[in-house]
Amino acid sequence: MTAEDLQTTAAPEPTNAPGRAEMPVEGRTGADAVSGSNEFISWGARSDVGLVRGHNEDSFLLRTPLFVVSDGMGGHAAGEVASSIAVETIGDRAPGTADDVLLGAAVEAANLAVIKGAEDGIGKPGMGCTATAVLIEKNRMAVAHVGDSRVYVLHHGTLVRITHDHSYVEELVDCGQITADEARTHPSRSIITRALGSDPEMYADHFSLEVNDGDRIILCSDGLSSMISDSEIEAVAVSSATPQQAADNLVAAALTAGGADNVTVVVVDVTNDGLADAARRRLLRRAASVTGVIAAVVAAVLLISVAFIRGEWYLGIDNGSVAIYRGIKGDVFGIPLNELVGTSAVSVTDLPASVQDQLEAGIRVQNEETALATIDSYHDQINEEQQKAAQIAQEVSSEGAAPAPGQETSEDPSQTDGGE
Repeated sequence: MTAEDLQTTAAPEPTNAPGRAEMPVEGRTGADAVSGSNEFISWGARSDVGLVRGHNEDSFLLRTPLFVVSDGMGGHAAGEVASSIAVETIGDRAPGTADDVLLGAAVEAANLAVIKGAEDGIGKPGMGCTATAVLIEKNRMAVAHVGDSRVYVLHHGTLVRITHDHSYVEELVDCGQITADEARTHPSRSIITRALGSDPEMYADHFSLEVNDGDRIILCSDGLSSMISDSEIEAVAVSSATPQQAADNLVAAALTAGGADNVTVVVVDVTNDGLADAARRRLLRRAASVTGVIAAVVAAVLLISVAFIRGEWYLGIDNGSVAIYRGIKGDVFGIPLNELVGTSAVSVTDLPASVQDQLEAGIRVQNEETALATIDSYHDQINEEQQKAAQIAQEVSSEGAAPAPGQETSEDPSQTDGGE
């Protein structure tokens, strides 16, 4: 085997599904593409001027975990100014967590910034824009929205639109006068009923929802949703392997359908919603709690055992003498459960055999005073036995001694009745 055989190559980039991305999007003038990832999400974005417009009034912001799409209105050098002011203001004012109320407040602040920009001569009077923003924090996503740019969520292969267009045709759809497909080609589809840049009292729709591993979030300007149906958006999103491929393929589909407007698409994949990590942390905390309880129980048992052992006393043998021990006789894993308190002068061999056997096994006593009293009784017993033994020996010695010279016995054998 050669060194060339051992060389490894990087895994190939996933390819698009056959039949997708009919119109190339790479290298087009007025286009912009950005992608990236972190430990929780991965993202890809593409913005294109389209095939009809002369300039791109869309703006987008990728400031992880914040993603914003804004579609400018007001003509050349105005719409793009409004959308640029909007995304930058939202980026500056957005919260650090998935708080939809604060994210909505950031969009409302962007409205005032666009109005002030026009008043200060930045852009043109009457300029405006849409604003659609999401902030993803693990399994929670905050959404704030004004206008007809949209947010979709692809969950288990099914696409769901989670924003409501602020447009005239959407009101017609809500009333049942036209269908969603008819709205895409309706002559009044460009009429926006709520946008940034005109009304200082404008308010943003805002809400939060749960997202999970495998979910794909799509933000887009109406340059996508007005050119292809939601069912085609779903088909392209399902068949695209990466967020950047999905953004490219969706823009390409809009261009293939005619590209009548600027089109901007931001795609975000949730790769780690944090739930597994949270479950592991809970399991570790639970294990730590159980371990702590077990340790506390063991410690309590040990303390009780030590207290019990320390409260026990017994008489035993130490080098052939009666000794006082504190604790209980025996050991655990080689660790003695007793300690020698003192050794007496009482020799075990001076005690009866039955007492010796008891001492060998350990004679339990109430306390040290009782132990001393028992040893004193052994002393008395030994002394008493020794005195008895001495007395018996003396008596035996006296009975066996011969009479002294000249001393008569109680009976004289020479004086009998027969001698009379």
